[in-house]
Amino acid sequence: MLALIVAHVLVLIVVGSVAFHFWSPWWWTEVASNWGGMDDTILLTFWITGVVFVAICFFMAYCVWKFRYQKKRRSDYNPENKKLEFHLTWITAVGVAALLAPGLIVWNDYVTVPKNTLKIEVFAYQWDWKYRLPGEDGILGKTDVNL
Repeated sequence: MLALIVAHVLVLIVVGSVAFHFWSPWWWTEVASNWGGMDDTILLTFWITGVVFVAICFFMAYCVWKFRYQKKRRSDYNPENKKLEFHLTWITAVGVAALLAPGLIVWNDYVTVPKNTLKIEVFAYQWDWKYRLPGEDGILGKTDVNL
């Protein structure tokens, strides 16, 4: 009886989490007009991890119900399953790649400096900032590195 209650609680957690996701009063605003790729990557991460969360929770609920205590059933010791280990390793590798690849593309866009940008030099102190702006020719002048 307890196994059935635990299985139902797991299913209710999944249903409640998914429902809260779709009808949540909180949602983030766009990062910036030119960084939509970051938002898309975060949404893709949410979808991938959400599907995995739902699948694992339903699998746990199924296992709690299927393998509950029964007097006639005996446990079977099975320490290794090479086929299962192989499949789980590849599924995990594909999942990690699916999560990392879009982030690498967004990171490349983030660190690439656009053409025709203004070069400035910023020196940060504790409690202060010092800025150097280029001249009319767009080039920073020479500086004295002695403090």
